[in-house]
Amino acid sequence: MNDVPNVHEAEPIPEAARAEIEALLQSGDLFRYTSEGAAVTLLEEDFAAMMGSRYALAVSSCSAALFLSLKALGLTPGARVLIPAFTFAAVPSSVVHADCVPVLCEVGDNYRVDMADFEAKLDGVEAVIISHMRGHTSDMDAIMALCDARDLPVIEDAAHSLGTLWNGQKIGTIGRVGCFSFQSYKMVNAGEGGIMITDDADLIARAVIMSGAYEHNWKKHRGFGHGNGELEAAFATWQNQLPLYNLRLNNISAAISRSQLPQLDRRVTDGRANHDYVAARLNASPFIHVPDPLGPELRAPDSIQFNMENMDADQIRAFSDESAARGVKVQVFGMSTDNARAFWNWQFLGDLPQLPQTRAMLMKACDVRLPVRLTRAELDVITDILLASVEAVMGEERAYGT
Repeated sequence: MNDVPNVHEAEPIPEAARAEIEALLQSGDLFRYTSEGAAVTLLEEDFAAMMGSRYALAVSSCSAALFLSLKALGLTPGARVLIPAFTFAAVPSSVVHADCVPVLCEVGDNYRVDMADFEAKLDGVEAVIISHMRGHTSDMDAIMALCDARDLPVIEDAAHSLGTLWNGQKIGTIGRVGCFSFQSYKMVNAGEGGIMITDDADLIARAVIMSGAYEHNWKKHRGFGHGNGELEAAFATWQNQLPLYNLRLNNISAAISRSQLPQLDRRVTDGRANHDYVAARLNASPFIHVPDPLGPELRAPDSIQFNMENMDADQIRAFSDESAARGVKVQVFGMSTDNARAFWNWQFLGDLPQLPQTRAMLMKACDVRLPVRLTRAELDVITDILLASVEAVMGEERAYGT
């Protein structure tokens, strides 16, 4: 059998970053506010231009971007913020850090927000975070219509969705704020890091100051406040009025991130092709179902999620164990010990809702990494192992429906 590919290995950092990083190391110029044209500032300019947004703020993580977005909205202390129950623990954590209260709504078998439960829980909330979890886009048309009618700001947690389109519009540009991740398992890999985008001058001014732009360092965000009267007025209003959380990105991480932006379109294309190829093969089994994308959605995946069907809990565990023994780790969200994506492990929230629909989904939903660099032969190795593992647990005839 061919060697199982290492799905935790990313693409090499582009050569274009190396000279810039070496210059930074030689100069020791790692702080974003040493100069006006620092690497972090250039990343913000390039990212905003790529996304078609007026403003971008690079910070230490997507979690930091979510937190700053909530703080910059100026919500009431103790405000209720509606979030999907299928997301990473950092999302409810950001709500708690922002002195708000997470309200969890149900998520369906297709990993997207259950719109009936979402609408039922909108009354009494002051903001909404939509996590496009693992790159799966919920019905943004319906979400925005409901939130706009109530004048509720929407923050898009697009950590997994850089490059995804909804009706041709870039995910992260639909809500008031879009937040992205540069963590190692994302389309742009800086190890850690994040960025937020918005067209709202007052919101970005508040976020920039709170991110750690003490004194007048906001002026070193090129284009921020230089000839932009609205933005200059916002910075003048909030100067010295807000606490500093010091969530800045450093120049080395920015240089690494910025060098990968020209690679994004190719990575998105490769990731989608990889995902769809594996999905078609897996869907041939009556025991595996990869949910279809919604009609307006053009995804940018670097992993695959699928549901185990017609199997009980013991059989699903046996499948996961069998796959691991053969060299492919399958994370069953609800069965992995202390999984940070299973809402019942967010015990820092106190009393947790039951959310039976989301719980049932998480007990059969599987997650496998598919880095965009994988070849067709490597994809076949992974897929063959998954199908063989089902066969080993359920029997050859039933696994292939013959």
